[in-house]
Amino acid sequence: MRVTVRLPRSLVAALATVIAGVTTPAAASAAPLEWPLPRLELGATSQPGTASTLAKAYKLKLRYQYLAGGVNTDAVWTTWGDRFVESYVEESRKAKMLPVFTYYEIRQSLPGGNNGDEPKAVLSNLENTATMRAYWQNVRELFTRLGKEGGPAVVHVEPDMWGYLQQAYGDDATKAPVSVASSGASDVAGLPNTAAGFAQAFVRLRDQLAPQVRLGYHVSIWGTNRDIVITNDSLSATRQLAARAAAFQRSLGAAFDVRFGEMSDKDSGLAVAWGAPRSTAWWNAADFRRHAAFYAAMRQASPMPLVLWQIPVGNTVMRSVNDTTGHYQDNKVQWLLDARKRWVHLRAYRDAGLVSLLFGGGQGDDTSVLDARNDGATNPSPINGNRRRARVADDDGGYFRERARAYARRGTLKLSP
Repeated sequence: MRVTVRLPRSLVAALATVIAGVTTPAAASAAPLEWPLPRLELGATSQPGTASTLAKAYKLKLRYQYLAGGVNTDAVWTTWGDRFVESYVEESRKAKMLPVFTYYEIRQSLPGGNNGDEPKAVLSNLENTATMRAYWQNVRELFTRLGKEGGPAVVHVEPDMWGYLQQAYGDDATKAPVSVASSGASDVAGLPNTAAGFAQAFVRLRDQLAPQVRLGYHVSIWGTNRDIVITNDSLSATRQLAARAAAFQRSLGAAFDVRFGEMSDKDSGLAVAWGAPRSTAWWNAADFRRHAAFYAAMRQASPMPLVLWQIPVGNTVMRSVNDTTGHYQDNKVQWLLDARKRWVHLRAYRDAGLVSLLFGGGQGDDTSVLDARNDGATNPSPINGNRRRARVADDDGGYFRERARAYARRGTLKLSP
């Protein structure tokens, strides 16, 4: 008779460390954790002190916060107060929200942080042994705090970095040089000095120190050196690009729990103000279909829950959003949360594996779902048919709040099996 013994995840991780010289790090990695929310829920960027408002007035179930500043600078997140991470988790738990931390440290770390060429800065930092020694110590600190705090949380690992690695070194992460074991950090001893080793190091530290935390990999839609929105490729070509993106992720040999995706790092109106052509800054129906097809193809090649993150929140409905600082227009909230068609656009993403939408701009001048500009309810003259008057102080005129509440009221979508 076969007897199956199930070991606790933490014990599995400990054993994996002991036998690291016998089995490969990838083989020793535990299976991915299930996504902790049973339905497709909404979230937003959320600074400390805003959880209760977003949970009660907007009916959101998730919130996210950057951890940034550079691991070897005076601005690193560990200087933001003695219990910044712990307090954020506790505030989230009190509001019954899932906390998500976007760990974004490699770009701002030194010496690359002084380099205006972002891809070169990231890639050079990854090969710098002193930088990476401080980096792994900082990762250990994060997981130590989350492990002691307990409860579910998500760590979203280094958006953009993976895209730069794939662009520079191709679709095999084992060919991309990164200082892991060579950094001298004892926690990552024995792991390969590659992007694959980097991913495996994150999994090892999470498994050892905070096994309840979901670990998020970030896929950039431009990592193949073809941006699927700008190039306007066919759906067939888009699926081929997705297969390459999935191959790069598989080559990491690391059991991430969730895949993070992106749309744009700024409102369309802001992109135009900064010089982008309207034809690429503004998405049309074909762009959305191509985008959903990309992630659906990734799911087919490499199944994993999907979170769309940092989605711009501008709109073309409210007078408040008139393409001025903090009030730039966009159309993604309208597309995703259009209830008139029974969430048909949202369902397309749900069928691609979507489990959550996280809204918020990536630039300081972007539109916010709160009153980030501290200018109260604003109703300037319409600029292009945006005639509805705002009754709340939200910088988007309250449109996202309205749509999020309607989505919660009508019943959130079940997750795709």
